Amino acid sequence: MVIVGGGNAGLCAAIAAIESGSEVTLVESASRFYRGGNSKYTRDIRYAHAKSKYASGTYSRAELLSDLESVSGGKVNRKMAELVIARSEEIPEWMEAHGIIFKNEIRGTLNLSRTNAFFLGGGKALVNTYYDYLSRKGARVLYGTQAIGISLKDGEFAALKVARSGKRTLIEGDALVVASGGFEANLAWLKKYWGSKTKNFIIRGSRENTGIMLRELIRLGAATAGEKTGMHAIAVDSRSPQFDGGIVTRIDSIPIGVVVNRNSKRFYDEGEDIWPKRYAIWGHLIAHQPGQIAYSIFDSTMTGSFLPPIYPPYSADTIRGLAGKLGLDADALSLTIEAYNKAAIPLTGKPKSDFDLHTKGILPAKSHWARPISKSPFYAIPLKPGITFTYMGVKIDRECHVLKANGGRFDSIFAAGEIASGNILESGYLAGFGLTIGTATGRIAGKVSSNG
Repeated sequence: MVIVGGGNAGLCAAIAAIESGSEVTLVESASRFYRGGNSKYTRDIRYAHAKSKYASGTYSRAELLSDLESVSGGKVNRKMAELVIARSEEIPEWMEAHGIIFKNEIRGTLNLSRTNAFFLGGGKALVNTYYDYLSRKGARVLYGTQAIGISLKDGEFAALKVARSGKRTLIEGDALVVASGGFEANLAWLKKYWGSKTKNFIIRGSRENTGIMLRELIRLGAATAGEKTGMHAIAVDSRSPQFDGGIVTRIDSIPIGVVVNRNSKRFYDEGEDIWPKRYAIWGHLIAHQPGQIAYSIFDSTMTGSFLPPIYPPYSADTIRGLAGKLGLDADALSLTIEAYNKAAIPLTGKPKSDFDLHTKGILPAKSHWARPISKSPFYAIPLKPGITFTYMGVKIDRECHVLKANGGRFDSIFAAGEIASGNILESGYLAGFGLTIGTATGRIAGKVSSNG
């Protein structure tokens, strides 16, 4: 068994394969230090459950499917989504059986204690634990090895072409699982769909995800799934590194204050829904703003209401002073904040919580957490689109075989994780569901390919 990609999906495939009796070679393009793809930046997993020791309440299959349909605008493959959701019920116990240690239910600002399970050490601990397990079971792991092609015999997998230490070689096997992610780190490929906007994108995930295997599978006749421009993109601090900034670059202040573009204009409802259901739309929103830049603005009463950012926010005693530090028009920003504050004043009675505070008489409206921005000092965080992964990948069936564009399937080539995520979601995202997709499809691919 040959597996390409050393993130969660590839590791789960490797574990399933080796437990099914296969000899496993896992090819990881990154060094040992940077191994794990985007998975090393995760921290939780979303799963359907009745009563669970990992969460504070129940979360049915139907509710999880409804949440997926809501965040994606209905762009969900129901059959594939239902498969992953059904598989999700057993994932925490499976993870625990393979060495992952879960936290008690979380509390605080994330609104995830009922739907998601958090594990100690986050994604880095998760991938390290899986690698240690595979090492004990005798799997061969090749670091710093780039998969560059696939050799077929009679239309099926024969060998993986790889480059390592300046040399090219073949790794033969009975089956191949491709779990090498999307193409988000391939800026030239992104530019085909996003044009000049690409220069302002930050790739918060792995620099290794350049889409080489995706392009190779398409060349060999694989059908594609997911939108070409589709991507899981969030708002990150514009001062973040170009690649591999990870989860700490994410900005969570958006629903508390307001967001303006470089013209000092608000452009979307910052409080549309709870943050885990809306954080993943903000990368796209900012990508369509002038210069792909925006600013999250809040005041001194709001600083403890969200996870603190990795970089300190800009601050000033006045809105005009803040505008100067951001390079924005002071008059325009002052007018925007004044109009928002006027609309944000509670009209009658006392709200039960900030969630009940909303604006009136302003567009775009703010549906929740509409507190006036009025107490100095005032703060701002510059935002850019931060891409985690792309949605366009290869089409798979329920056993994770890669399907062909002209009909039929590859019996010995499988796909799992982000390279197959477009089979479930074409847009939108739910916090923690990427790890769910990778674990479910990885386990299926590893087991089916071994038993084929």
